[in-house]
Amino acid sequence: MKTILITDDKQEVRELVEVTFRGNYEIIQAESGSMAVDMAKKHKPDLILMDIMMPGEFDGLEATRILKNDSDTKDIIIVLLTAKGQQSDIESGLNCGADDYFKKPFSPLELIRKVDYLIDQSK
Repeated sequence: MKTILITDDKQEVRELVEVTFRGNYEIIQAESGSMAVDMAKKHKPDLILMDIMMPGEFDGLEATRILKNDSDTKDIIIVLLTAKGQQSDIESGLNCGADDYFKKPFSPLELIRKVDYLIDQSK
């Protein structure tokens, strides 16, 4: 079974995403950028859903940059989840190495379609 790492500082968002994908993917969770980096290195998920704005040592953009510059994790698909839909924020995320982005609030069905598509394309 493919694995998704959900990274968001809000527990309710992590739970919503987990319920959305339960049964089709193995789900692991992180509540900060630094935890996401540690979990990604340990578990090597197929895809990471990464919130951009998180408190702590570093945000989702910095976590994405770290993961994409590490030879062990650079091939993991990273989709940024952002409440900030401004083009400059999206470009910043893609420049950090993110593979795609998804705006919050999101439709669970649309998120499933995007994740399934990205994972299928990576085979």
